[in-house]
Amino acid sequence: MEKLNALQIGHLSIDPPIIQGGMGVRVSKANLASAVANEGCAGVIASVGLGDYEHSPGADFEEVNRAALQAEIRKARRMTSGVIGVNAMVALSNYESLVHVCVQENVDMIISGAGLPLHLPAYTAGTKIQLVPVVSSARSLQIIYRKWMKDFNRSPDAVIVEGMKAGGHLGYSREQLEQNRPTLDQVLAEVLQFTRQLPTPIPVIAAGGIFSGQDMAHYLNAGASGVQMATRFVCTEECDADIRFKQAYLNARAEDITLINSPVGLPGKVIRNDFVEKIKHGHTIPFKCKYRCLRSCNPSTAPYCIAEVLAKAAEGNMEEAFVFAGSNAWQCNEIVSVKQLIQKLMEE
Repeated sequence: MEKLNALQIGHLSIDPPIIQGGMGVRVSKANLASAVANEGCAGVIASVGLGDYEHSPGADFEEVNRAALQAEIRKARRMTSGVIGVNAMVALSNYESLVHVCVQENVDMIISGAGLPLHLPAYTAGTKIQLVPVVSSARSLQIIYRKWMKDFNRSPDAVIVEGMKAGGHLGYSREQLEQNRPTLDQVLAEVLQFTRQLPTPIPVIAAGGIFSGQDMAHYLNAGASGVQMATRFVCTEECDADIRFKQAYLNARAEDITLINSPVGLPGKVIRNDFVEKIKHGHTIPFKCKYRCLRSCNPSTAPYCIAEVLAKAAEGNMEEAFVFAGSNAWQCNEIVSVKQLIQKLMEE
């Protein structure tokens, strides 16, 4: 078996060169992230909606999430000495607050997408935390790079290029998704063209629909330094979501992967179920928003609360929820340990 080069992000060495993608709400927590880190890869805790706020009446939404993120980072640290990162979405109303927790707990890296993390270096100054923006175009990276160099005299430590086969909320228009343009290969090539001209090249990580070892090999051969995979890690024993969440992946067929218009104003990729059909037919679930967790969500016009739906999904309540999933989720056919999964990917 040919040895792959480690993914070097600053002082961090990730070997095999796999980052486990952050999956909210409460799908990738300490249990999954630490198991991945113990195999030499980078484990990632998704910071969105971690706190049990829906069962904490009167509690401060931001404080509940801060405390939950802190607890998950500390738990992961007790379970591994490997690389632990946190995914923090720019679109979150408590984004800065969550980044401050990452700084206090000195995580290894912060992965930041769902918007442009233009001010991220300001919050992490004086730390060794590696900063990794997520982009869906070379233009987005150019904007981030120029802003960071101008204001903070630093470049991203790596960049994740996410294609449209990723699961969950996507940074592409509905039209682009339906035409499947641009492909991850195209966006990756454009980003590599930009990063290779820089005084210090930035490692580029391919993401979105990468499922098998063959997929990994394809993108590494195309010039990526590593890959990010999320969907494939759902069907592991260590994944933090309920078994019924994982079962939705195991039961899915290719035609069950579908798009919805999320209340946050973005297309979302989900596995079709009865609840999804109701949503697509205009079914609404009245709610009183106590959180304002996403800047782009307008509770007065949203047909349902995405935070509550995703929290129910992680608990396995599929009658009132849907699961986010990448385009290849239907290929999941067994639940294995993280160790077995990484070994299988390396063999492939």
